[in-house]
Amino acid sequence: MAPKFGTSGLRGLVVELTDDLVADHVRAFMAACPVGTGLWIGRDLRPSSPALAAAVAKAARAEGVAVTDCGAVPTPALALAAMQAGAAAVMVTGSHIPADRNGLKFYLPSGEIAKSDEAAILANLGRPAAGKAAGMATDTTAGAVWVARYVTAFGPDALRGLRIGVWAHSAVSRDLLGQVLTALGAKAIEVGRSDHFIPVDTEAVAPEARTAIAAWVAEHRLDALISTDGDGDRPLLADAAGQVVPGDVLGQITAAALGAGVVVTPVSSNSGAEASRHFARVDRTKIGSPFVIAGMAAAGGRVVGYEANGGFLLGFAAQGPAGLLPPLATRDSLLPLIATLTEARRAGGVAARVAQEPARFTAADRLENTPTEAAAALLARLIGSPPDLAALLAWLEERAVATDLTDGLRVTLASGRVLHLRPSGNAPEFRIYAEAETSAAAQGLMGRAFALLAAEFPPDPA
Repeated sequence: MAPKFGTSGLRGLVVELTDDLVADHVRAFMAACPVGTGLWIGRDLRPSSPALAAAVAKAARAEGVAVTDCGAVPTPALALAAMQAGAAAVMVTGSHIPADRNGLKFYLPSGEIAKSDEAAILANLGRPAAGKAAGMATDTTAGAVWVARYVTAFGPDALRGLRIGVWAHSAVSRDLLGQVLTALGAKAIEVGRSDHFIPVDTEAVAPEARTAIAAWVAEHRLDALISTDGDGDRPLLADAAGQVVPGDVLGQITAAALGAGVVVTPVSSNSGAEASRHFARVDRTKIGSPFVIAGMAAAGGRVVGYEANGGFLLGFAAQGPAGLLPPLATRDSLLPLIATLTEARRAGGVAARVAQEPARFTAADRLENTPTEAAAALLARLIGSPPDLAALLAWLEERAVATDLTDGLRVTLASGRVLHLRPSGNAPEFRIYAEAETSAAAQGLMGRAFALLAAEFPPDPA
């Protein structure tokens, strides 16, 4: 798939992310958006990321913008450090997608770019280089500052007595996860470190990963296991039985623990927030953190946002058990992990705390290497032809009672369950979501839909 600029920044195959293409987008970003005191750059652990980060730095310096290189660091840590410095930022990462792809995420001094910024960047492509030569510095403290934020808010005894696994894989956050657990009083046990990049999607955890997680939890007698995706902005949490907790459930628990009044979340998140007694209002958006951030800005007050992948956005100054937690309106993994583990310690375990939430669970997966045109055509057919949709649902032994076209096709079923279909906006993937009254029922519905829809798409030769 050719490189594409959208909700998650620039994404594409590594072989197509040329220095000229990267420089063009960096120049367009600087022409369209404020950069404040300069540009801070971070990267994940993909083999291609150092060279791409160097291309970003070269292009920025040629525009007369001073660069600060933070090295390999999680996306929320880079965003936090840049915002504190009053600077813009670029994170080199492809997030959860395979290592043959990569990308750039752009941040203003105030946080993530909005959809209006995206349009302005696209409008400024094709500018010539300015030919200047600004300076370059390094900063190795961003990760430590990110960890300290949560130690200050939750305190050194927040997780005292817990044995928590850290699935390291190739996440750029892996060493910091162990550090924060130790600083909060837990015993951290690392498992599964990898020297090669492993794409981990916390919203659609692969069956082989779930099997490995359950084995690690049993082998090491863990109270829980944590991890993140490749760039550290999406959390993964498993309980003492090795069962992965859906990201939107982590969001509900975290929002309640912080005393949020308003929750903003995409239509792909489960409906437990509406059923919860904790929130005055729940606002639904299209999928993607820019839409969540826009919804949070419109709501104001004690507002938080989260996505089905677990990334959490804090829109107000919250009070942690030990100290203040300033706002951070960018997708973060540490806050939902630590808040949920802290709540679980009081409740008698992760599973016990999850059981206190409304009985709504989601499952998700993706058909990879899906031709974009074929995915769009199938979705258009299901939306435009009720008989075709009815036929698909009949194979699943379901029927529709309501549809929602906010983002893709979200169908409420007569059983009370939900099936949601949409093409990915930043990768050649077709997303399948299911919601049901139990985790097993959600997995079952999603799995049956996945098998049925897989036959619709021939392999993408690209």
